[in-house]
Amino acid sequence: MSRLDFLYRMDLPHRAVSVYIYLFDRADKNGECWPAIPTIAKELKLSESTVRRASKDLKKAGLITTEQRYREKGGKSSLLYKLQKK
Repeated sequence: MSRLDFLYRMDLPHRAVSVYIYLFDRADKNGECWPAIPTIAKELKLSESTVRRASKDLKKAGLITTEQRYREKGGKSSLLYKLQKK
Protein backbone atom coordinates (compact mmCIF):
# COMPACT_ATOMS: atom_id res chain seq x y z
CA MET A 1 0.00 0.00 0.00
CA SER A 2 1.36 3.39 -1.01
CA ARG A 3 1.76 6.24 1.46
CA LEU A 4 -0.30 8.33 -0.95
CA ASP A 5 -3.22 5.94 -1.50
CA PHE A 6 -5.52 8.30 0.41
CA LEU A 7 -4.69 11.04 -2.11
CA TYR A 8 -5.65 8.93 -5.10
CA ARG A 9 -9.00 8.04 -3.52
CA MET A 10 -9.93 11.68 -2.95
CA ASP A 11 -12.01 13.68 -5.41
CA LEU A 12 -9.36 16.31 -6.21
CA PRO A 13 -8.50 18.00 -9.49
CA HIS A 14 -5.32 16.73 -11.13
CA ARG A 15 -3.61 20.08 -10.44
CA ALA A 16 -4.05 19.53 -6.69
CA VAL A 17 -2.76 15.96 -6.86
CA SER A 18 0.32 17.11 -8.77
CA VAL A 19 1.10 19.93 -6.35
CA TYR A 20 0.56 17.70 -3.29
CA ILE A 21 2.95 15.07 -4.65
CA TYR A 22 5.49 17.85 -5.35
CA LEU A 23 5.20 19.17 -1.79
CA PHE A 24 5.27 15.65 -0.32
CA ASP A 25 8.48 14.92 -2.22
CA ARG A 26 10.16 18.05 -0.87
CA ALA A 27 8.86 18.01 2.71
CA ASP A 28 11.18 17.42 5.64
CA LYS A 29 10.52 14.86 8.39
CA ASN A 30 8.05 17.32 9.97
CA GLY A 31 6.04 17.58 6.77
CA GLU A 32 7.22 21.14 6.05
CA CYS A 33 8.67 22.72 2.94
CA TRP A 34 8.86 26.24 1.52
CA PRO A 35 9.14 26.26 -2.29
CA ALA A 36 8.10 29.48 -4.01
CA ILE A 37 5.01 29.39 -6.22
CA PRO A 38 7.06 30.29 -9.33
CA THR A 39 9.40 27.38 -8.57
CA ILE A 40 6.52 24.91 -8.20
CA ALA A 41 4.95 26.23 -11.40
CA LYS A 42 8.19 25.96 -13.37
CA GLU A 43 9.06 22.47 -12.18
CA LEU A 44 5.52 21.10 -12.72
CA LYS A 45 5.08 23.03 -15.98
CA LEU A 46 1.94 24.73 -14.65
CA SER A 47 1.01 28.39 -14.50
CA GLU A 48 1.42 30.22 -11.21
CA SER A 49 -2.35 30.79 -11.04
CA THR A 50 -2.93 27.04 -11.44
CA VAL A 51 -0.54 26.37 -8.53
CA ARG A 52 -2.44 28.92 -6.42
CA ARG A 53 -5.76 27.23 -7.27
CA ALA A 54 -4.28 23.83 -6.44
CA SER A 55 -3.08 25.19 -3.09
CA LYS A 56 -6.62 26.40 -2.34
CA ASP A 57 -7.99 22.96 -3.30
CA LEU A 58 -5.53 21.27 -0.93
CA LYS A 59 -6.33 23.66 1.93
CA LYS A 60 -10.06 23.11 1.46
CA ALA A 61 -9.50 19.33 1.53
CA GLY A 62 -7.51 19.70 4.77
CA LEU A 63 -4.31 18.31 3.26
CA ILE A 64 -2.10 21.36 3.79
CA THR A 65 -1.85 24.57 5.73
CA THR A 66 0.27 27.53 4.74
CA GLU A 67 1.99 30.23 6.71
CA GLN A 68 3.41 33.41 5.23
CA ARG A 69 7.12 33.85 5.95
CA TYR A 70 8.85 37.21 6.11
CA ARG A 71 12.39 38.41 5.50
CA GLU A 72 14.37 40.19 8.23
CA LYS A 73 13.46 43.61 6.83
CA GLY A 74 9.76 42.75 6.73
CA GLY A 75 9.31 41.81 3.07
CA LYS A 76 7.35 38.70 2.15
CA SER A 77 9.21 35.47 1.51
CA SER A 78 7.93 32.10 0.26
CA LEU A 79 5.08 30.33 2.02
CA LEU A 80 5.73 27.62 4.55
CA TYR A 81 3.68 24.58 3.51
CA LYS A 82 2.72 22.09 6.21
CA LEU A 83 1.39 18.71 5.13
CA GLN A 84 -1.38 17.46 7.39
CA LYS A 85 -1.29 13.84 8.51
CA LYS A 86 -3.93 11.63 6.95
